[in-house]
Amino acid sequence: MARDKTVYTCTACGGTSPKWLGKCPHCGEWNTLEETVAEANGGATRHRFKAMAPMQPVATLSQIEAAEIERSPTGLAELDRPLGGGIVEGGVVLIGGDPGIGKSTLLLQAAEKLSRTMPVLYVTGEESGAQVALRARRLGLRDAPVRVLAEIQLERILAAIDAERPRFCVIDSIQTLFSDALTSAPGSVAQVRECAAQLTRAAKSLGTAVVLVGHVTKEGALAGPRVLEHMVDTVLYFEGDTHSSFRLVRAIKNRFGAVNEIGVFAMTERGLKGVSNPSAIFLSTHGAPVPGTCVLVTLEGTRPLLVEVQALVDSAGVAPRRLSVGLDRDRLAMLLAVLHRHAGVSCMDQDVFVNAVGGVRIGEPAADLAVLLAIHGSLRGKALPRGFLAFGEVGLAGEVRPAPRGQERLREAAKLGFAVAVVPKANAPKAADARAFEGLTIHAVERIEEAIEVVRGL
Repeated sequence: MARDKTVYTCTACGGTSPKWLGKCPHCGEWNTLEETVAEANGGATRHRFKAMAPMQPVATLSQIEAAEIERSPTGLAELDRPLGGGIVEGGVVLIGGDPGIGKSTLLLQAAEKLSRTMPVLYVTGEESGAQVALRARRLGLRDAPVRVLAEIQLERILAAIDAERPRFCVIDSIQTLFSDALTSAPGSVAQVRECAAQLTRAAKSLGTAVVLVGHVTKEGALAGPRVLEHMVDTVLYFEGDTHSSFRLVRAIKNRFGAVNEIGVFAMTERGLKGVSNPSAIFLSTHGAPVPGTCVLVTLEGTRPLLVEVQALVDSAGVAPRRLSVGLDRDRLAMLLAVLHRHAGVSCMDQDVFVNAVGGVRIGEPAADLAVLLAIHGSLRGKALPRGFLAFGEVGLAGEVRPAPRGQERLREAAKLGFAVAVVPKANAPKAADARAFEGLTIHAVERIEEAIEVVRGL
């Protein structure tokens, strides 16, 4: 019997090589080539939906009519926000997250609400239909008119979608599917790429909104080839700590809306519930002001969030440590050097620990000023006054640079009753707009030493 021809496939990019190499010649990753059976030409499967998608004529850009994209709300406002307002006809969404974080629960809740107004198909490859029904009853979705299919063969799933013609379809998950046109095992690079391509083609041809559930690697990235993220229209990440009841759904890519939008949910016995005021979960409730804390107004997409930054400065041993949770550690070391050089506040012989409350990760540089003021407060042992907040980027020269959309940040703080704000001078409201921030005293600064002087005078 003839031996099957084998090739070496990269698990990172999907590229192939006729022999094993330590470094992938396509993407440059090391030790990612794995031996797989060479696939036969899957022409029959590739052209299954060819008749449904006729070739579009070539047109001039200026002559193409651009209409607003119609969206169908899912009934979960916190899910609609990262989606850009709702699902889009023919749109393909990829959602990933750690096992057990609530992906299937969230999508089942969305499917139940959408099934009241449109046909919905829920395809499960990891559970049986009975297990899905049991979860639905546990969530109080007993009478949901959701059609359920327990199947992992791609051709049967495509046939079911063609027969049912749903407007919303969930595939849970893409790593469990396999196509008969390929000989590799489910979850392999070739299978994931082929199944995603066929489902995307079916979604565009039939006008069905499809949600693909994806597994994640131990590093937290979506498993499978990166081309999977390029195929789909929207990529969502389900974030959260298993020890906390709060979950974040973050948009990483969205062809129909803004990226970096987030939705905030709380896990309850009846499923995931949207959090209308997410700032409340990122602020600690102290009975009295505590040294080493400062409230920051950060921006997640278009949503301003108030997050408490905590700092602890303590006597060091032989080697001072610099640790941060939710903030970039390298940037913390840079900020400590700026604090010493331009404000005369030294922490060279101190351990410095910085934490963002609530498990949130802050990536924008507008957190610099709040971090430095929290460190300064912990070092002095003096608390900032109640209702104090700060934001602004701090440069290596000691200047305080403006943060984007500063007026919206201040407006959110004023709405929540904050009384004192230290902000970059460029973000200070004009005299004509001062009425919108009544009750909020704003100190505009240009340099870090000015901010330190303002704090010492409070």
